[in-house]
Amino acid sequence: MINIFQYTKGDRAIWGIVGLLALISFLPVYSASSNLAYLYNNDGNTLPFLLRHLAHLILGFIVLYAVHRIPYNYFGGLSIIGLPIIVFLLVITLSQGTTIGGANASRWIRLPFVGLSFQTSTLAGVVLMTYVARYLARIKDKEVSFKETLLLLWGPVFIVLGLILPANFSTTAIFFVMVVMLVFVGGYPLKYLGVILGAGLLFLTLFVLTAKAFPGIFPNRVDTWISRVENFADKEDTEADYQIEKAKIAIASGGITGLGPGKSVQKNFLPQSSSDFIYAVIVEEFGLIGGLTLMAIYLFLLFRIVVVAHKAPSVFTKLLVIGVGFPIIFRAMINMAVAVELFPVTGQNLPLISSGGTSIWMTCLALGMILSVSAKREVPAKEEEEENPLDVLSETI
Repeated sequence: MINIFQYTKGDRAIWGIVGLLALISFLPVYSASSNLAYLYNNDGNTLPFLLRHLAHLILGFIVLYAVHRIPYNYFGGLSIIGLPIIVFLLVITLSQGTTIGGANASRWIRLPFVGLSFQTSTLAGVVLMTYVARYLARIKDKEVSFKETLLLLWGPVFIVLGLILPANFSTTAIFFVMVVMLVFVGGYPLKYLGVILGAGLLFLTLFVLTAKAFPGIFPNRVDTWISRVENFADKEDTEADYQIEKAKIAIASGGITGLGPGKSVQKNFLPQSSSDFIYAVIVEEFGLIGGLTLMAIYLFLLFRIVVVAHKAPSVFTKLLVIGVGFPIIFRAMINMAVAVELFPVTGQNLPLISSGGTSIWMTCLALGMILSVSAKREVPAKEEEEENPLDVLSETI
């Protein structure tokens, strides 16, 4: 154990939480994959799905370890390089996206030579939040015009989110809320922020009206969003949302202590039992105790993220930790809220628990950045604040 800590730096509590969540994930993923095993393999063998999940976690920990060794002052420059790359990938994804498991959404692109699918919007969120943190740190305590921020701050935000929106409304909404939260924390003028909120609402309205007027452009997507909200609002229509009803049955069946590992019944009926609705399977098998314990682990992770942000040596690192850390907790809470019908169906995974490589890898990427900040607290803040971002960029290249 001592040798391990010699190579892993940063907040040990976060390392422990990541390892604990990874270990916890094996039982529900293995159990919930039985439905997929019968659907796609016709033999009920869940071992390939478990091995695939293990491979995703191993690669995620490699990403986590590699990123946490990178000096945190490089992340700002890397976000400048990554932003145009992300825009390019999102355009490719939107025009040539791959349908996964019958889902009608252009969210994935197939990586050449390796045969893996990658959801570009999750990487885009991490890069975008890093870029916003860097920009806010640069304008901290400076007088800036709305025109300047509109071009340098909100231009990239609306371009990235606009490319994600047609295929993934929930992810777009989450990152827009997170950006607004981050700029508020970063001291962005409230009078400008009000204008941006109005512009975002106007853009969304125009998008919905355009999609309804020309349904061939974005087939079924807007109708899906509207139907999910209507189903959530209509509590009396028990037939409206099959997934929510099965999730509620699973949670009710779990009781206080659950049915036991692997004994979930509703996993055979939930379409996304190993990803979007894995929390319902967890509560069915481990009961209210298991569900609340998992929630407490995420809340403890939130606490450690706040601690790291509080101890961070500069404005950029504080905003960086908040910007890439809070979306992880936000997604977890939304996933749980959907399972208990406190929120409309969104398609958000449970970080580090649900199956799916991209979600695991990007969560590990974000946590690696947080660990880098916590591990490099001894770097003088003055050194980083005086460092020109263009010098960081050139040094990174």
